[in-house]
Amino acid sequence: MPELSRTPSSTTSGYQWSRSHVLWRIVLFLALVVIGEWYVKWNPYYHKAFVAAAQHSIGHSIVSGSGAVAPAVSLAAAWDYAVQYFLAVWQAVILGVVVGAAVQVLVPRDWLLKVLGHRGKSSVIAAGALAMPAMMCTCCSAPIVVGLRKQQVPTGSALAFWLANPVLNPATIVFTGFVLGWNFAVVRILFGLALVLVVGLAANRFWADRAIPEAAQETITQAALVDERPLWARFFANVLRISWSVIPVYILLVLGVGALRGWLFPAVGLAHADGLLWIVGLAITGTLFVIPTAGEVPIIQTMMHYGLGLGPAYTLLLTLPAVSAPSAAMVWRQFPKRALLFTGAAVFVTGLLAGLTGLL
Repeated sequence: MPELSRTPSSTTSGYQWSRSHVLWRIVLFLALVVIGEWYVKWNPYYHKAFVAAAQHSIGHSIVSGSGAVAPAVSLAAAWDYAVQYFLAVWQAVILGVVVGAAVQVLVPRDWLLKVLGHRGKSSVIAAGALAMPAMMCTCCSAPIVVGLRKQQVPTGSALAFWLANPVLNPATIVFTGFVLGWNFAVVRILFGLALVLVVGLAANRFWADRAIPEAAQETITQAALVDERPLWARFFANVLRISWSVIPVYILLVLGVGALRGWLFPAVGLAHADGLLWIVGLAITGTLFVIPTAGEVPIIQTMMHYGLGLGPAYTLLLTLPAVSAPSAAMVWRQFPKRALLFTGAAVFVTGLLAGLTGLL
């Protein structure tokens, strides 16, 4: 293991990784992220964009298939949804856990905090920008958020990263334009940007983390420095720790919302699938329900085929990808509870506002 030099450091610990030590870890981290993202996200989405442009579809709705009605509430419905869902996301979940562990082991904390550690808009914007190429749902990005919070990234920046992953996903926005229409893409961009900025800035203002005393920082940093385990051992220890903290509750809640989708998504009627009540109801559904990345596009397309109005469709466009009961549970211990509740409320209100524009 490369030696650590005892020189002044912005972490206030009195220690600093040597330049070569920092560089090879950063290169390893970037290689891991780029290769993983190319395999799991970038390459598949590149080809799917051509499918969306040519066929104006990216598949069947995960809620109801090609039909208008979701299955009745049952154990079979729960199992069927969970299987479909995990087949769609398992690679991204693994990537999220790996990156979440790597960000704790390979990225110097002071480097990370220089970019994301401020409580103003610059770190919130930086977090949103870094999230966009990741293109994950909030469940798959939750392990990365756990890693960021372990590295003391502030509440607002971590929440902005978490939300921007799905809401500002450039691939999903392209799919949305080709399949649903470019008016949907514009609504997604405008309301998505507003959601990420409002949540990030409000969280940093009202639920800022208490500063760690300098003596405690010294203890934390020196404890990390004397960890004699090999790099691979620390990495896999973090993988196991993150997996144990987020995966069990994730699986249980996916089964739960999958079973209840018959209640959460009522049958669409040609004469009644529009108006304020539909917007409010689907804003609640979209905030609670869990979908794979870009799953909102075929869901909305199928529901509109059977009569869903423009306003409720805009509502689902913002609320379905943003958060869900499973993703909130995965990061529940990483944030102030009021900050997470505010985030859920902000998603609900953003969905309402987007839906109301569809009624104008």
